[in-house]
Amino acid sequence: MRTNHLPYRPLAILLSVLFGVVALSWLTTYHNTPDDTPLVEQITDRQPFKAADVPEEHFGYQPNPQATRKFLAQLPRANLREAAPQLFQADPPQDDIFLYRALYDAHLKKYGVPWQVGRQGIGDCVSFGFAHGADIHLAVMWSLGDSADWKPTATESIYGGSRVEARGVSRGGWSDGSYGSAAAKWLREYGLVFRQPYETVDLSRYSAQRAKDWGNYGNGGQDDNGRLDAEARKHPVRTVALVRNFAEASAAIHSGYPVPVCSMVGFRMQRDADGFAQPQGTWPHCMCFIAARHGKRPGLLCLNSWGPNWITGPKYPSDMPDGSFWVDQRTVDRMLAQNDSFAVSGYDGFPFRKLDHAKWVQAMPVGDNEPNYALAP
Repeated sequence: MRTNHLPYRPLAILLSVLFGVVALSWLTTYHNTPDDTPLVEQITDRQPFKAADVPEEHFGYQPNPQATRKFLAQLPRANLREAAPQLFQADPPQDDIFLYRALYDAHLKKYGVPWQVGRQGIGDCVSFGFAHGADIHLAVMWSLGDSADWKPTATESIYGGSRVEARGVSRGGWSDGSYGSAAAKWLREYGLVFRQPYETVDLSRYSAQRAKDWGNYGNGGQDDNGRLDAEARKHPVRTVALVRNFAEASAAIHSGYPVPVCSMVGFRMQRDADGFAQPQGTWPHCMCFIAARHGKRPGLLCLNSWGPNWITGPKYPSDMPDGSFWVDQRTVDRMLAQNDSFAVSGYDGFPFRKLDHAKWVQAMPVGDNEPNYALAP
């Protein structure tokens, strides 16, 4: 019997046409090299490298250069050299200095247990970086007798305040992230809320869910009605100043002022023989510089907020905090070139302090006319 194949020919033709369209589309995409793509699209469409085993919520830095420039224009002396020329009058410091030892001492005396770094639960790294800066600086002040008490800072307050009150908006939205100048503005115009029970909320322990809520509603949450803002204003960080390079950060640290650092520089998760982590990839992240070393390999110690075990390798000195790593001078300059990192001070200005950090027991006097104010009662 004769078979008629004609009905199948249109289907074959249709399949051939579809195959040709798909192939042409693939070839067009394949040959769309960077030379064929506008430069702006090349920059904005490509996702930055992040370490494969770091969850996305462990970052959270969202640069806002326009808002940062506006904030800096409002400061009477925006950068550290303008705000604290006295820190640069002598030769650059050459001794190693370890501000975290003041934090160790304060926490042990206050709670009877050693301090350990916390772990952020959402993209609220900016609040952790600035809380570490405030905690260590307040511990320095307490050790000098310049503050009557020491208490750790509630990160959720900084996070919510930096996303809502500091930006002058009623809602921050449910996405994660903030930027350095927003946190600096919050600390300067409002202040610190501590890890303790309040009448409306118990902040004794960190809560990622609370941070998420306050990131939208602001400091204190949806029904606070400004009560926790009033608490923050009792404890202002009196002075903040932009830190732009290694020399400025080192000078700040040597007088007891840590530097929360916001940058896009990423790192390996293994310290080398000297305790340094090599830069690698991109981290939109905020951490805090808390110590300085000099000699053959200058660098700053960077405290992260991913808990104690995310990085391994040798330490210098042996008591450096778990979860921290040294950053070489050149990389520090790269990080601070983001122009969104600030020294924090509980004093009016940045008084020079010649500190003995070997045992953390004394400071050299600087004169009777030096301003001297407590960050917390």
